Amino acid sequence: MNSFVVDFDPVIFGIGPLEVRWYGLMYVVGFIIAGQLCKVLINKGFFKVTPDKVDSLIMTMIVCMFIGARFAYVFIYNWDYYGNHLDELLSVWKGGLSYHGALAGLLAGGLIFAKRNGISWGQTMDVVALSGAQGVFWGRIGNFLNGELYGRTTDSAIGMIFPGGGPYPRHASQLYEGILEGFVLWLILWFMFKRLRHYGVIAATYVIGYGFFRYVVEFFREADAQLGYYFGGTTTMGQILCMIMMIGGGVSLFIVKKKAEVIDWIPVSKIPQDSQKN
Repeated sequence: MNSFVVDFDPVIFGIGPLEVRWYGLMYVVGFIIAGQLCKVLINKGFFKVTPDKVDSLIMTMIVCMFIGARFAYVFIYNWDYYGNHLDELLSVWKGGLSYHGALAGLLAGGLIFAKRNGISWGQTMDVVALSGAQGVFWGRIGNFLNGELYGRTTDSAIGMIFPGGGPYPRHASQLYEGILEGFVLWLILWFMFKRLRHYGVIAATYVIGYGFFRYVVEFFREADAQLGYYFGGTTTMGQILCMIMMIGGGVSLFIVKKKAEVIDWIPVSKIPQDSQKN
């Protein structure tokens, strides 16, 4: 049986020197949806800011996410190369972003936004998780269309051929990640949403859930060529970072259930003006 060949043109269309790429479009879709979900959370009394603050949150997250993603990729995943090519440190258009670094950037961005707007860090990160988890789905679709981050070789019927991965069928691990880490995890978080009593639970659950799903999918995903495998050829760098995520998320979940801010579900618009923090 012939395997499906993943050979999409990464450029949707071009106007002169300007190119619109699938990968960039997927990010835009994810951020637009995130912005709308933030407004839903404001209306439900979960996010204690006014709607005009949403754009500020999105922009803060974008900047911090990309800084963290690039920093981690350069210094954790590929320093052997970039240490000898310092002029390419900022060449993100050539590829090279790390999700785990992006998460660290989001945590920093959430702290910045929370301090500026007088709300808790846990509340901010819950909002980022509830609105932004779906963005992982779109990002992985972009990886798939680009034919990158493909999986290991397989003889199964679901194997696909990626031109950059040689002539043999491989797992479409980008789709596995998009479905599990993006769509399924996002549904789990929203299922939990109305059952919440404390801020921070959603964010901690997201970190644990992402770490778990990513750890599993790493068994199907091709390891980074420049890093290979650890612990006798059984574990990838991604799995090591996911174990750290799950431990950190578990500790955070324990802490927030003991000490976190209680949710009152009152929209900011219904709080007396002299009581509002924003």
